[in-house]
Amino acid sequence: MSFQNENTDKGNVSHAIVGTSMRNNEAMMSQQTKDGTVMARAGKKQQLRRHFGLISSLAFSATLLASWEAVAGTFQAGLINGGSVSLVYGFILAFCGSMALAASLAEMASMIPIAGAQYHWTAVFAPPRYSAFISWIQGWITVLAWQGATTSFTFLMATQIQGLLVLNYPDYVFQRYHGTLLMWAVVLLGLLINVFGIAILPHIGTVSGLCHLAFYFALLIPLVYLAPKKSASFVFTSFQNNSGWSSDGVSWCVGLLTMVFSLVGFDGVVHMSEEIENAAVTVPRTLMFSLITNGVMAFSFLIALLFCVGNVENALNTPTGYPIIEIFYQATNSARAASAMMSALIIICFASGLTVLASSSRLTWAFARDNGLPFAKFFSHVDPYYRIPIRSLVLVSIVTMLLALLNIASTTAFNAILSLTTFAICVSYIIPITLLLIKKLKGHEIEYGPFNLGRAGLYINIFAVVYGVFVCMFLPFPPQEPVTAINMNYASPVFGAVLIFSVVYWFLQGRNKFTGPIREVDEVMEEK
Repeated sequence: MSFQNENTDKGNVSHAIVGTSMRNNEAMMSQQTKDGTVMARAGKKQQLRRHFGLISSLAFSATLLASWEAVAGTFQAGLINGGSVSLVYGFILAFCGSMALAASLAEMASMIPIAGAQYHWTAVFAPPRYSAFISWIQGWITVLAWQGATTSFTFLMATQIQGLLVLNYPDYVFQRYHGTLLMWAVVLLGLLINVFGIAILPHIGTVSGLCHLAFYFALLIPLVYLAPKKSASFVFTSFQNNSGWSSDGVSWCVGLLTMVFSLVGFDGVVHMSEEIENAAVTVPRTLMFSLITNGVMAFSFLIALLFCVGNVENALNTPTGYPIIEIFYQATNSARAASAMMSALIIICFASGLTVLASSSRLTWAFARDNGLPFAKFFSHVDPYYRIPIRSLVLVSIVTMLLALLNIASTTAFNAILSLTTFAICVSYIIPITLLLIKKLKGHEIEYGPFNLGRAGLYINIFAVVYGVFVCMFLPFPPQEPVTAINMNYASPVFGAVLIFSVVYWFLQGRNKFTGPIREVDEVMEEK
């Protein structure tokens, strides 16, 4: 009797397990069907495997932004242009503007969650007569921006490692080619992880997101406890114009750009849309939440950093090249402790570089898929086993390694690439938001996704465009006066050269092969 009951119990458990498994499979299939339907509406087939859920997407996006880490690594430019006032109040303005930009992009990402993002939305919202051309230009701008971002992160990580070598080995001679070799090593390692570790990339992102949070407290607490403190007046009212600009207003605006850099790149998760489950809902949530959390952490870390900056002159003139290394050293009086603290930043920088490489490659692949790049058919290939665009990953990696050679020839030439990144990304935000805003102002019918800004959307879009234009006016400004060949900001000339190339290439070949985003799914299949 007990034997029969035992069998019955086992049978019930077995049926329960099978039933639960079937329900999970049905839910998974249902979500895949929904994602496929959203893709079909955008005219695209599902080619990539959807690895990312909500948590892994949040971790991916938070690590990609790495705002408090970016503040730590680049805040010195703000100290020269405007001082603490420029950094503190500039960050508040940059955060409000970035929130408006992000909310506007989130609204579009909910309508069309696609890897092409900005150039795809531009094609949809632009006047039909000019749609292909504007989308083409937008595509080149966005690809350029993210290629610059990939190069920037590898450069930051490589030179931070060199900074630690300078701190720990007084006999070490800082050589630019050492930085280039380190950049190559970082790129190759990132490429290998992005290809062979694609199945665990979401888990790597989740761990990186946890480290992003844990290292924040691990560095903030000892810094605040050990470092000598500046006064509140230094942090909140001290203005310094050591840049040579005759106008304090211009100096303040140039210093603001340091904070802008720490908050751009939130569109990175959008370029991963075709690998995220329930992207129309998950991507907007992820985009907004990651920016909010990064903004709060970055602002609080900035305030702590300014209170604990110690000797400003020593920090700005440190032989390591990074004031944050000197600040850690002043706080701890130990090269080993400072190195350990700086290692945390380098680890997050590497993790962020992995996500930037992934996002940049998906954008490049998407643009090639729509015939926007030379050798489009080759670079739009998706590996049938890994279900990722390996050729686009290799392309972005090779271009980054080639750009790294500029660091050997001239630091000024390489800095042109770095200064270009923020400028190009901001321009890539402004174009589709402006086109969407025009549609709203004209009263055109817009098919919104699950996330929309409601009645406030119009005003948020307007503020986003005004802020974006304001920032782009000052991004090309040189950091110092008088302007020389060494301190010149080459963002505008390089950006202009890319625009000229894309326009010329449009008339030579582009207009004959690029018609905007290609419909891979016909209307009949879409209805089914």
